[in-house]
Amino acid sequence: MKIPNRIQPLVDDGLIDDVVRRLKSGKEADVYTVLCGEEIRCAKVYKEATQRSFKQAVQYQEGRKVRNTRNARAMQKGSKFGRKQQEESWQTAEVDALFRLANAGVRVPQPYICLDGVLLMELITDADGVVAPRLSDVILTEKEAVADFETMIRNIVRMLCAGIVHGDLSEFNVLMDADGPVIIDLPQAVDAAANNHAESMFERDVNNMTEYYGQFAPQLLETRYAKEIWALYEDGKLTPETPLTGQFAEDTHKADVDSLLDEIIAAEDEYYDRQRAMKERDMDH
Repeated sequence: MKIPNRIQPLVDDGLIDDVVRRLKSGKEADVYTVLCGEEIRCAKVYKEATQRSFKQAVQYQEGRKVRNTRNARAMQKGSKFGRKQQEESWQTAEVDALFRLANAGVRVPQPYICLDGVLLMELITDADGVVAPRLSDVILTEKEAVADFETMIRNIVRMLCAGIVHGDLSEFNVLMDADGPVIIDLPQAVDAAANNHAESMFERDVNNMTEYYGQFAPQLLETRYAKEIWALYEDGKLTPETPLTGQFAEDTHKADVDSLLDEIIAAEDEYYDRQRAMKERDMDH
């Protein structure tokens, strides 16, 4: 096919030899299968901000570090240069997340390089070498759903241990290869420790996965992995190997404010009574 303009610089640099076909057009990028030597890889071409339907919401950007203070100021002011830097930051976030997660043992496509808004990475294929289907297009048996859900939960735990929350995880952002689920699409990934919305995003991610797999294995709908995992994370007890039960008991104990105030008032009264008694003794002497 005709080489897209955005991919041409990678062809000129010898990183890509040819474009095979367009794989999909998504809300933030177009994806192509490309030939690199004898390997078929994947090229993700990010759309410009004006063309994307997925907005760079403030809650996703919160906590992201910008090393260059000039760039940070420009991004805050929203200048033309600042918007360009924001675009690069958005793209870099996915590349950084993919490298961190791949190193942490999370099943994600192996990234290679990101140049001029084009991310070159591993092409995920099924057992027959064909482009892997999305989870949303796969019918599972109950046994398969339970096994894949356990794999997914373990990968989500590894992500959180690496300090990352996907932020937009669903059956549409997971591919199914011969070994099970592979997590994709991470430009909106957030820092678990630095983003105030991380907990709610994490819970939504886990619940999305629970509801999807629960269609095939209804018993999964009774699990409460999101709250269990986050509680362990907050307590500093979460590791990639931490045993999980899928259960979580809410703390239903509510502070009895009235009783607490009564105790405080009683203590104050007792204090003032003692003070008054001491003064009276002093006057007697």
